Amino acid sequence: MDNTKNTTKYILWMIIAMLFWGFAWTAGKVAAEHSNAHVAAFWRYAISFISIIPVIWFLKTPLKTDRIGFLYMLGAGALTSLFNYLFFAGLAHGQAGYGGTMVTSLAPIITYILSISFLGTAVSSRQIGALFIGIFGALILLRVPFEGFGFLNIDSSYFLGCAFVWALVTVIAQKAAKRAHLMFYTLVVFGITALINMLFAMPYRPFDFKAYDETFWITIFLIGVLPGTFSTALYFVSAGKIGAHRTGVFMFIVPVGAIVSSWVVYGEALEMTTLIGCLMAFAAVILFNMKKAKGAM
Repeated sequence: MDNTKNTTKYILWMIIAMLFWGFAWTAGKVAAEHSNAHVAAFWRYAISFISIIPVIWFLKTPLKTDRIGFLYMLGAGALTSLFNYLFFAGLAHGQAGYGGTMVTSLAPIITYILSISFLGTAVSSRQIGALFIGIFGALILLRVPFEGFGFLNIDSSYFLGCAFVWALVTVIAQKAAKRAHLMFYTLVVFGITALINMLFAMPYRPFDFKAYDETFWITIFLIGVLPGTFSTALYFVSAGKIGAHRTGVFMFIVPVGAIVSSWVVYGEALEMTTLIGCLMAFAAVILFNMKKAKGAM
């Protein structure tokens, strides 16, 4: 009974975290419009790094790992910095709801394939069915049955890059879980990401606070704390605890937050296909995480 309650509470928190991640796409577009991709990328994770330190201290997280664990952190940090740049660069060129939908629909699929290929992950027929529901929902979200693959263009290459890079980061998180506490892992990844992005941001004077307006600073702070510290930390921890392929499925929820927030802020169209696709994404998450009934075959 307690395990069921804990699982239900965990799923609810993950849904909230993923919705915050969805809101980050719209907030990220606002930040990119009031600065540039390099500066926004640096400050997003610099704020996340600073804000997660009190969490680490409060939880008394052990700050230790081995050499291989550090290499995983270094690799994840480098990949996350690339994801971070592609995130803001894509938003500077394209729509927030569109980007959030494409990345978070494709990333779980790529994560699943990578988990099967490199981690030897085993899944049940029910989970495979749930994943196919999620895939079909993603195709509807992208309007592939109606418009084909017309959504693929130069601008969308940023978002496609985001999806592939984040799938790699998720798999690395699962590998690193055996060598370091996932909160410590997250802290180090945030720090490495901020440092790498800072190096590329230096020509744009990231520490000239007067060069960027109040809208940028408020927006980037919210992105750094809510989708950054809260959602990303929970995502890394979950990837290590329950498996990258299972955690990745929760990303099907992110388009809901991205589409709704982009509709409110930018007036991006909310179509019936979008609603249907999002509902299918929720269904996939619920089905994928349902426990097998006792005595069932």
